[in-house]
Amino acid sequence: MSLLTPALQDEIRQMMARYPKPRSAILGALHRVQEELGWLSPEAQAEVAALFDMPAGEVDSLVTFYYMYFRKPMGRYVIKVCRSISCYLRGSDQLRCHLQDKLGIQRGETTADGMFSLVEGECLAACDGAPAVQINDRFVENVTSEMLDGLLEELRKGSSRFPAWPEPCKP
Repeated sequence: MSLLTPALQDEIRQMMARYPKPRSAILGALHRVQEELGWLSPEAQAEVAALFDMPAGEVDSLVTFYYMYFRKPMGRYVIKVCRSISCYLRGSDQLRCHLQDKLGIQRGETTADGMFSLVEGECLAACDGAPAVQINDRFVENVTSEMLDGLLEELRKGSSRFPAWPEPCKP
């Protein structure tokens, strides 16, 4: 039985058709598969490799290289703490330690309830708002421990709004 639904396979094929070299769509395809499954299991990687007609080892090397791909199941909320020099100089290391204490987990781990996973990112490209944290795909800049505590509390309550974030732009 395939892990990738026929609709997802069709979506990936459409992505591939947009490029002169279909392999150019591989990173986007891996993102979509991860969005659907929550992580990139070896079986899912093998199915992606088959779609792209490439060895599974090449797909695994991409998943291993890029920190935004998950090789194991993750929590509902993935908290990425930036560890670039800008964020480090503005306290990201202390934020990571604060999160480890608050959540009772270490880097790369997930809370027992499956709610939170903690990872570090090489650079979140938010240097002007350092220190930066990313929760799932949403950025929080100029982060403080108090701000993180409030965000964690809201997420635990099941809030879909992050209190520290502005409303998105309207088209």
